[in-house]
Amino acid sequence: MNIGKAAAASGVSAKMIRYYESIGLIPEASRTDSGYRDYSDKDVHTLRFIRRARDLGFSVEKITELLALWRDPGRASADVKRVALAHVEELERKARELREMSMTLQHLAENCRGNDRPDCPIIEKLSTVDDSECRHRNMSQRSGATGNRFEHARPVLSTQAKRSGRSVREQ
Repeated sequence: MNIGKAAAASGVSAKMIRYYESIGLIPEASRTDSGYRDYSDKDVHTLRFIRRARDLGFSVEKITELLALWRDPGRASADVKRVALAHVEELERKARELREMSMTLQHLAENCRGNDRPDCPIIEKLSTVDDSECRHRNMSQRSGATGNRFEHARPVLSTQAKRSGRSVREQ
C-alpha cells in the first residue's frame, strides 16, 4: 500500500512515517517500479506499535528499545517491565513538576489585582531572576534533583507590599 493508505491504516501521518524512516526507527519501505513507497501489513503493524508508544509518551530512543524487545522472541518480560516502570517514574516526575508549576502560577494569579493598574506580581516575578536562582537550577538539573524548582515564586510581594509587610491581595 502507498504511504497515504499506510498513514490512514496506522494513524501515523505520512510526514511522520518518512521521518521514522529517516532516523531508522522503521526500515525503508520497498519501492514500486514508479518509485513510490510500498508498505506491507507488517509495516503498518509496526507503525501502530510506534503510535501507541508515542501516545504513552515514550521517547524515540525508548521506542527503539521497545521495538527491539518486541521483535526479539527470546526477550524477557522483565526487560520490558523495566522500560515501562522507568517511564512511569519519568511521567510521575513530570506530573509533579506540572502540579508545582500550576500551584505557582495560581499563587501568582491570586496575588494579582487584575485591574487597570500596571503593577502585577506575575509580570514582576517573570522579569526578576537572580543569579543564585539560576545557579541553583543549573546545579539541580546537573544532579538530577527533583525539588520544587518553582518555590522561588512564593510568596510574591510587590515593592509596595514589601514595604508595608502585606501581600498584594491584602493592600
